[in-house]
Amino acid sequence: MRRAIPCLALACLAPWSAAAATYEVGPGQPLAAVGDVPWESLQAGDTVRIHWRAEPYREKFVLCVRGTAERPVVVQGVRGPNGERPVLDGRDATTRAALNYWNEARGVIKVGGANTPADTLPAHVRIEGLEVRSARPPYTFTGRDGLTAYPNNAAAIFVEKAEQLVIRDCELHDSGNGLFVAVSDGATRDVRVEGNFLHGNGNEGSAYEHNSYTEALGILFEGNRYGPLRAGCAGNNLKDRSAGLVVRWNWLEGGNRQLDLVDAEGSQVLVQDPRYRETFVYGNVLLEPGDDGNSQIVHYGGDSGTEADYRKGTLHFFHNTVVSRRSGNTTLFRLSTNEEQADCRNNIVLVTQAGSRLALLDGDGQLSLGHNFFKPGRVDSHSGLSGSIQDDGTSILAAEPGFLDEAGDDFHLAAGSVCLDQAGPLAPAATGHPLHSQYLAHQGLEPRPADGPLDLGAFERCQSGACADPADGGDGGGDDGEPGEDDAGPGEDDAGPGEDEGQGGSGNLSGSCACGHAAGGSAWLWLLVALGGWVRRVTCARTG
Repeated sequence: MRRAIPCLALACLAPWSAAAATYEVGPGQPLAAVGDVPWESLQAGDTVRIHWRAEPYREKFVLCVRGTAERPVVVQGVRGPNGERPVLDGRDATTRAALNYWNEARGVIKVGGANTPADTLPAHVRIEGLEVRSARPPYTFTGRDGLTAYPNNAAAIFVEKAEQLVIRDCELHDSGNGLFVAVSDGATRDVRVEGNFLHGNGNEGSAYEHNSYTEALGILFEGNRYGPLRAGCAGNNLKDRSAGLVVRWNWLEGGNRQLDLVDAEGSQVLVQDPRYRETFVYGNVLLEPGDDGNSQIVHYGGDSGTEADYRKGTLHFFHNTVVSRRSGNTTLFRLSTNEEQADCRNNIVLVTQAGSRLALLDGDGQLSLGHNFFKPGRVDSHSGLSGSIQDDGTSILAAEPGFLDEAGDDFHLAAGSVCLDQAGPLAPAATGHPLHSQYLAHQGLEPRPADGPLDLGAFERCQSGACADPADGGDGGGDDGEPGEDDAGPGEDDAGPGEDEGQGGSGNLSGSCACGHAAGGSAWLWLLVALGGWVRRVTCARTG
């Protein structure tokens, strides 16, 4: 019997020593400041909950920790009484003294790359519900090298390397880049960017910083709202160099271009990945609000000058709603070479000027058209066509698509719209991307109604008044194989920001050492302390 007690203690030690900790930060919480969190010792399953306060948190940190699918590491904002996200402000910020990491000036929040904590490839990390801002010149912060200025390419969130990373429900603004994701020679993979508001980033007079600038092996943008950049900034709205890129159900307004999808520069691993040759853009609203920036809406191919590494594949562009309010010309696609292709189906493309102001291609590239809406009079190119356009003759030509309120930015279809029930079949490669959702203004998703033949554009009109949810047996709703699918989507299975539900989905204690539930729990706790003091400080949620 004397042998049994140590064995039981050791059996209990493993789950207890790995128990999830919850760190509550803010007014009236155990921790007053973000810098009070022991970022250098976070472990799988830990949650940091930053509560809103009227004064921004002027603090910075690095996340360099590996979670698991079952026990992710979560940094979560808890909203204020009027829905305000807690603010992390890079201006005059400080870094916790116990942290030591390179590229400290590149972001308010940095993911991956550190001396303290020990360097690792972060995994299964979630950042959600925060407003992160002001990492750009002329702002400064105080870190390991004292007073330090931010460079032009600083970001609200800078990801040096990570896998299975989720950034959701954040507002990223007033920085060089709102979000910057580096590929780190192929180490960064399976990134999800969901339900965020990215706007007001960039540097005056520069075209090199963007609302988001990303390069990864598998990345998904979903349910985000992209607004215009800062005044005088010439960057793009969403710029990406990834393999396995999916952009679906977003609102993209303004920027030099709404989408700049170009060649990988950080790793040949991406160029050699088969997914590099297939890009999927669907269900989005792309709005050109005026005459700022480039007249091209989408650029696909490359910009490095190393044409051998250009995408040289197919951009699948379907069920998008594109509206341009430019007073002059608009060009839908710039394809970098004649080896880039765009398959353009079931879209609504509206220019508010005469139809002849719309060109389909800048010049190069191979474009296929089917079942789109255009005003009459569109042209192949404003500067001379050197590529080719294949039009199957199924597009609708009319003066107006029939929006509910075009002037008020409501691009849902009205009763009697010429775009109702007019969609055709998708390309075979696109059928693995079911249209089970649509954008909900703003930063949300809702089920796309299943109402027989699909409508053109980003929004489906339920004409019967009793439409089925496609997730209940329509055209999809199951796993469509996108990056990071092991993590619940926004609002699924997790307590949302500001919802006080125990651990907020971060994983309560389980096993024979659950807080207060195992027989003789307190005695076991003291025994474990006596065995070596390996028990971590935890916040336990009562479950009964």
